Amino acid sequence: MTDDAAMKDTLHGRLRRDRKALLWKLDGLSEYDARRPLTATGTNLLGLVKHVATVEARYFGEVFARPSPEPLPPWQDSNGEDQWATGDENREQITSFYERTWAHSDATITALPLNAPGHVPWWPDPHPNTTLFATLLHVLGETTRHAGHADILRETLDGRTGVRPEYEQPADEEARAAHRAKLERVARSAAGPVEKR
Repeated sequence: MTDDAAMKDTLHGRLRRDRKALLWKLDGLSEYDARRPLTATGTNLLGLVKHVATVEARYFGEVFARPSPEPLPPWQDSNGEDQWATGDENREQITSFYERTWAHSDATITALPLNAPGHVPWWPDPHPNTTLFATLLHVLGETTRHAGHADILRETLDGRTGVRPEYEQPADEEARAAHRAKLERVARSAAGPVEKR
């Protein structure tokens, strides 16, 4: 295997791993918990999956003149709707869209060399020209970032943590509460008398 092939294989493998980790965060949740806004800006688990699916579809589709077979809204008309599930969408539609996007993206990644040129029309000058290598890094970064958001949201909902089901340990609520209390004491101590609340 050449260095480029090994590098592509490694990056692609990491992307596959993080896609599954993100999707796993929906397992066992009610429709409400999958959709409910959990931050001041409305971030929610199903919305993260929809957003990452849309991002991946664009970057491994139109950037390399291999448009996604899925209908995507024009980038310029983005109104944030890719970050939450509308009333006409269900979880199955969004997760299936993400999985179909994986197949299309994987075909692009497999077909092209790392130095294949791409063009990102929504990136400002002088940066719109790119390569498959840079795009793989970009999409991997996006996926990893949002999988991290999903980790925190899922822990907030029901305490479940981890990147894969086989590594998940049953939560020891008593130990967690003791650990959190210890961190709170350390934070208050470090704050000093002026900052203490």
